[in-house]
Amino acid sequence: MEQISFLEEKLPMTACVFTGHRELEKDFSLKKLKYLTETLILKGVSSFYCGMAEGFDLFASKTVISLKKKYPHIQLIACIPCLNQEKYFSSVNKKLYVKTLSSCDEKVLLSPSYHKGCMLNRNKYMVDHCDCMIAYCKKDTGGTAFTVKYFQKTKNKTNIFFL
Repeated sequence: MEQISFLEEKLPMTACVFTGHRELEKDFSLKKLKYLTETLILKGVSSFYCGMAEGFDLFASKTVISLKKKYPHIQLIACIPCLNQEKYFSSVNKKLYVKTLSSCDEKVLLSPSYHKGCMLNRNKYMVDHCDCMIAYCKKDTGGTAFTVKYFQKTKNKTNIFFL
């Protein structure tokens, strides 16, 4: 695996937000996600914010949960845009969502019901509470692209790590 030596100049970082697409392309690597997440832990990141959507978010959550065995001090914070977020998930992902949510250290519910913009509000909340980002962004439009652009506009642009 390639070295991530560029992390040295990006400190301090203590909280990371995950953002990525619901549908993952063939180039997605769970191994790279785990490696990058663990590298950030070793550089001082202890809190991970996740939006709990299908696809990348649930993979990122599972990654943090698996790393908690080795690094029990890290925290996974579920940022839930609205009640019943998982309503339209596949049956497999609904089960994974419930299991993952039960393993989160903190759960932040941002709206009692769905409304237009609640997903974007969740994304802003996560960025506002973090100082670095792990992103799987392959498009210039959509929620993931919005979240990356919002981070670039409001935070240290060099603290984004793309998969």
